[in-house]
Amino acid sequence: MLGEPKRDRKTERRTATRREIIDAAWQVARDKGLGQVTLRDVAELVGMRAPSLYTHFASKNAVYDAMFGDAWMQFSEHRKAVEADEPRTTRAAMRFYARVFFDFAVEFPARHQLMNLRTLPDFTPSPEAYASSMAVMEDFAARMARHGVQRQEDIDLFVAMVSGMVDAQLANDPGGDRWAALLDRAVNMFADNVGITNERKRP
Repeated sequence: MLGEPKRDRKTERRTATRREIIDAAWQVARDKGLGQVTLRDVAELVGMRAPSLYTHFASKNAVYDAMFGDAWMQFSEHRKAVEADEPRTTRAAMRFYARVFFDFAVEFPARHQLMNLRTLPDFTPSPEAYASSMAVMEDFAARMARHGVQRQEDIDLFVAMVSGMVDAQLANDPGGDRWAALLDRAVNMFADNVGITNERKRP
């Protein structure tokens, strides 16, 4: 129709190709491990030669950077998808936050490794990629504040507790539920420690 903006098909194709490359990199990470991602393997999955990837990403670390931002976007979308299930009471809501992150993390260990650990010695997320994780954390801090948990040190403790249990689960009982079964208990102990001793309704 007249008056409609013209589609930028070149940009659309480039965006679609970048998406395909990122998805292929995740597949390699799932199959072989995060540190075993190679441009050759990624290129093979998308039907390219490895040098052709450089027209889309400047280096392997640039691919990791895109994956890092994508991982946090995946978690943000996952959190929004389950938002309707969030309980209305404070302690139950905190157990819910912990469970949502825990289950997301253990479902794909390589993704968790990239998001939350620094096991790639020469990779640091760019400010642009890191912004996606900061947006998630700011939203989480706002949710916790509604439940009366406002001090940064308390937020840090909660994050460290849940992340540590994820790491223990993946390291010691992958595919099992040894630490998953302790998650609610740990959150209840946290709530007791910060003075939330009953299942009060949030404001």
